[in-house]
Amino acid sequence: MSKARTYSIEVTAHAERSLKKLNKDKELLGRLDKRIRSLAKDPRPAACKKLKSGRYANLYRICEGDWRVLYAIEDERVIVLILDVVRRDKAYR
Repeated sequence: MSKARTYSIEVTAHAERSLKKLNKDKELLGRLDKRIRSLAKDPRPAACKKLKSGRYANLYRICEGDWRVLYAIEDERVIVLILDVVRRDKAYR
């Protein structure tokens, strides 16, 4: 039986700034934090979607309400890189 890998979560400065803007909404911030942390055990959960077009090609996204977490998976380095946390209406511009 093989041991499941646990990925490291790295958050870019841009994504960190996006999360800090949500400081007033502690409930949303908590839900987003929980979703992001869950990527360490399963970076490709059933609810994720692989993006295929434009500058987002080969990135993934998970949803939490009206918010999107955009991230990349580096399997060789065992890292999930959180690139942005953005509202749905501004996610793909």
